[in-house]
Amino acid sequence: MEKSTIAQRIRAFRKLKGYTQSELADLLGVSIAILGAIERGTRKPDAHMIQKISEVLHIEPEELLAIVAR
Repeated sequence: MEKSTIAQRIRAFRKLKGYTQSELADLLGVSIAILGAIERGTRKPDAHMIQKISEVLHIEPEELLAIVAR
């Protein structure tokens, strides 16, 4: 059973809300390179970034942190 990563969940929620990477990066105050690295899983978001992403996407931080089985 495959599990989704925080990177996959961030990308999925971003797309669900209709944001491009560039739009979300602007709303978060980070570069598109940083957001891209987070979504690829090569950079881990810290607690502050998880909180900011949650606020912008109007979801609970726990939704990003939960390990979801597919």
